[in-house]
Amino acid sequence: MTVTDSPFLRACRREPVPHTPVWFMRQAGRSLPEYRKARQGIAMLDSCTRPELVTEITLQPVRRHNVDAAVYFSDIVVPLKAIGLDLDIKPGVGPVVAEPIRGRADLERLRPLEPDDIGYITEAVRMVTAELGETPLIGFAGAPFTLASYLVEGGPSRNHEHTKALMYGDPGLWADLLDRLADITATFLSVQIEAGASAVQLFDSWVGALAPADYRRAVLPASSKVLASVAHHGVPRIHFGVGTGELLGLLGEAGADVVGVDWRVPLDEAARRVGPGMALQGNLDPAVLFAPPQVVEEEAGRVLDAAADLPGHIFNLGHGVLPDTDPDALTRLVAYVHERTAR
Repeated sequence: MTVTDSPFLRACRREPVPHTPVWFMRQAGRSLPEYRKARQGIAMLDSCTRPELVTEITLQPVRRHNVDAAVYFSDIVVPLKAIGLDLDIKPGVGPVVAEPIRGRADLERLRPLEPDDIGYITEAVRMVTAELGETPLIGFAGAPFTLASYLVEGGPSRNHEHTKALMYGDPGLWADLLDRLADITATFLSVQIEAGASAVQLFDSWVGALAPADYRRAVLPASSKVLASVAHHGVPRIHFGVGTGELLGLLGEAGADVVGVDWRVPLDEAARRVGPGMALQGNLDPAVLFAPPQVVEEEAGRVLDAAADLPGHIFNLGHGVLPDTDPDALTRLVAYVHERTAR
């Protein structure tokens, strides 16, 4: 079997698969003791610039869980750091920006991302893919809205009040901000693809805070630009957001080949909202993994039942693996999905 013929990529293309492929968002992360050991004493953003460390962390869940795809270990703010923005990832908080973007003059700090700015990513992706063999690597990036939210708020936000105030109050500046971020994001994804990533996922973690009309008007053009910019590479493009049940059709409309679904909408209903022509990814509630193994299997079975008639389904959680998740629960879940769906 080649990478191109792997179950994951076949499912992305809505082709027949030997079993439903499985991977987990944040599968390379704090739930693994080997990850904590590898990262000990190394700041998050520093770890993202060390190819040998990135390779080891990216491979860890593939070795442990037998997942059908690896996801490149990085962070969505890496391209912003690479163009010189003063930001950091604070433990227990998340990305924090020293000088939030609030006016037009602040846009000048968002220069274009050049491939040479992130040469360590090219090196790391090549190292990872050399080790993965027939297992595909998923590259990823943060979508323009989510990046803009961090930049405007100055860090994580519950209500996104500064972000929405800018979006509503100065739509011209907002459009220019997202357009610049779309170009940066497109370059970030292209570098990963050109180095060997077999698919990419665009994460819009905060976009569920918007109403559909606002998404269509103020976000869809930028997300569409990112996805269109990498279309010529011919790799599957996954689009995922949290709390996006009302936006699923729009996420697909932005240009995705696969739409990621969180745990709030059953996959059969999600398929109706997304419409034909796209595969779906998801969507077990990450908190279910804290329940007894029998319950995890029952809930995973419900996800698989809801996806039974879909032409393309990739099993995943409805969001990232929670830090205190028992790694053995993930390993058992992968085995269960593979066995339950073996054809």
